[in-house]
Amino acid sequence: PSFARRLHKTVRKLLPDCEIRFIRSEDGSGKGAAMVTAVAYRLDAQHKARQKILEPFKLSHEQLLEVKERMRIEMEKGLGKETHEEATVKMLPTYVCSTPDGTEKGDFLALDLGGTNFRVLLVRVRNGMRRGVEMHNKIYSIPVEIMQGTGEELFDHIVHCISDFLEYMGMKGVSLPLGFTFSFPCQQNNLDEGILLKWTKGFKATGCEGEDVVGLLKEAIHRREEFDLDVVAVVNDTVGTMMTCGYEDPCCEVGLIVGTGSNACYMEEMRNVELVEGDEGRMCVNMEWGAFGDSGCLDDVRTEFDVAVDELSLNPGKQRFEKMISGMYLGEIVRNILMDFTKRGLLFRGRISERLKTRGIFETKFLSQIESDCLALLQVRSILQHLGLESTCDDSIIVKEVCTVVARRAAQLCGAGMAAVVDKIRQNRGLDFLKVTVGVDGTLYKLHPHFSTIMQQTVKELSPQCEVTFLQSEDGSGKGAALITAVACRIREAGQR
Repeated sequence: PSFARRLHKTVRKLLPDCEIRFIRSEDGSGKGAAMVTAVAYRLDAQHKARQKILEPFKLSHEQLLEVKERMRIEMEKGLGKETHEEATVKMLPTYVCSTPDGTEKGDFLALDLGGTNFRVLLVRVRNGMRRGVEMHNKIYSIPVEIMQGTGEELFDHIVHCISDFLEYMGMKGVSLPLGFTFSFPCQQNNLDEGILLKWTKGFKATGCEGEDVVGLLKEAIHRREEFDLDVVAVVNDTVGTMMTCGYEDPCCEVGLIVGTGSNACYMEEMRNVELVEGDEGRMCVNMEWGAFGDSGCLDDVRTEFDVAVDELSLNPGKQRFEKMISGMYLGEIVRNILMDFTKRGLLFRGRISERLKTRGIFETKFLSQIESDCLALLQVRSILQHLGLESTCDDSIIVKEVCTVVARRAAQLCGAGMAAVVDKIRQNRGLDFLKVTVGVDGTLYKLHPHFSTIMQQTVKELSPQCEVTFLQSEDGSGKGAALITAVACRIREAGQR
């Protein structure tokens, strides 16, 4: 007893700020060993339960090859005259038939409309010794009441911004060729005609769906009676991206966007584009690949979490491929998995916070931050704390693993789609080996620490007969619209000679 008393007294004297209790073990260390074993069993069982839930996200080489093959089948359907109507991957002709050859020159205006902000650009293209592109641009916002008002109000607002930009550049009264990047699904019957099929991304302006957006823009220009513009081309953002990169690299014949949404385009042989007359040369096809899987052909790789996210989205049953790979949805997939883990007592000690129940709370940027290699677990915990989630170190490791699994699958699926595209180009041309460049834009591709690497690796594994270079677009698709306009003007002038 005196040993115990002295020990207690000494410890309290040395640590006056600590309240320390000593408890005698009645059962020796045998019971302790059993307790350690029990905890280990519990942790192992929980680990196995989590792995079982995440298993469907881990796609095998065979599954990815299957996705590639199915994408190829859907592409053929979209290109075919007989099958186009029911095809989910629409393969829309863009009437862009050639990439820049370096002889383009002149001043061009470009509009880039694809979200709540839009840009007006002046693009000066020079050839010869001083070959290059000089750009000036201004960003304008579109208020929600205009996005969701009438078409007339929307296009009047756009023309008002063009007028402001021309004044800002000291170019009032100049008539310039204009390229219009319009990042909504359009059916094109000509380079300078785009029928809006449906608004997306929160736009609801009335009187536009089913109308030619170039016509709506020209009417608004005439209503203002201040200047005249020659609208030469209406362009999808993927096509703009391909053209921007094509100016730097003549091998660039594919465009890819992986940001809030996802889409791709590429140069297809005219003989395969059955919706357009003529068999000579090539035409860029806007795939609208986000809708891949809407026919049910991806159901075996979709998980219960994909289904849950889809059902509560603004467009249930639509854009299923996009919902598995793009920035707008990945965070929501992660949140659904974390909810499921917590309900099963496999995370956050089984306590679900109100914040975690909030749709859209887990932004995709958190995914990119959590997966960043230089991020310590402490910082992961602070991100979770910001979401109102009290987490242990173990919780942080689990959350990081969920983010990794979801983002990895997205990159692999995107890679499988791209493998189908480059292999089709190779086979179209009867080549044993193809060298091709893909122009890429989009926040997920640019900001996520591992997405681009995994996607490129997947393309390499699924299309070994293609050497694919990925080139990031620095200037967005507005520059591409101006370059398409420049190419069109070059071809038009050549035809007039």
